[in-house]
Amino acid sequence: MRVIVVTSGKGGVGKTTTSAAFASGLAMRGFKTAVIDFDVGLRNLDLIMGCERRVVYDIINVINDEAKLTQALIKDKHCESENLYVLPASQTRDKNALTESGVEFVLSELEHMGFDYAVCDSPAGIEHGAVMALTFADEAIITTNPEVSSVRDSDRILGILQSKSRRALNGSEPVKEHLLLTRYSPKRVEEGEMITYKDVQELLRIPLLGVIPESESVLQASNQGIPTIHLKGSDVAEAYTDMVARFLGEKLPLRFVTYEKPGFIKRLLGGK
Repeated sequence: MRVIVVTSGKGGVGKTTTSAAFASGLAMRGFKTAVIDFDVGLRNLDLIMGCERRVVYDIINVINDEAKLTQALIKDKHCESENLYVLPASQTRDKNALTESGVEFVLSELEHMGFDYAVCDSPAGIEHGAVMALTFADEAIITTNPEVSSVRDSDRILGILQSKSRRALNGSEPVKEHLLLTRYSPKRVEEGEMITYKDVQELLRIPLLGVIPESESVLQASNQGIPTIHLKGSDVAEAYTDMVARFLGEKLPLRFVTYEKPGFIKRLLGGK
């Protein structure tokens, strides 16, 4: 089983949205996938996945032996393949309840249950939950917005990732890093309000996995409890689908990164 952590240095960049879409995409490709919320005390993954009313037990219940993992896992209702399960965080426990030995136990149990991937939705920054998620990562998706402060914080996370992960500590192959750029607006880049995806990649110097366009549909999907990858026909869904394909080794060109100015007829008719 591969453990994938979705992380960032700054909050509000789209980690939970990405975790939900990415895990859903893996499940849609036939992989048995668990997506785990590591944000103890401030859980949001269950809302994004649309399963908040079905939460009975959480990861802390499992770690404290108050429930079996099979009782805490919630089968996703959006994927027809039935390959996706959600493990929510606790809203009431202290963050320190998330122990290294407890996380190791949960991941080991998932592997014994035949899961192919565990996608860890990490809190922002370097707090306890984030470090717990980073510790066991085989691969990391560094999620950032095209702005200087977000990129700078992501650079700091890269350093922590390679120093805190077990792979680094036991001298094995380092954590494989991927860059995901979210809330990207080619128009705003053209107008000088955002830095380009090429500049971000040059600053962080890790392989670019995908560029997710800025879209109001993300907020609409979140409010409805639908992972954005299920928004058929939307640019965001297509961008996340491309991202999953690249993660699985397919070579696809980047889309949604160029701005096409409206022609004369469109301007005449008021088109944007």
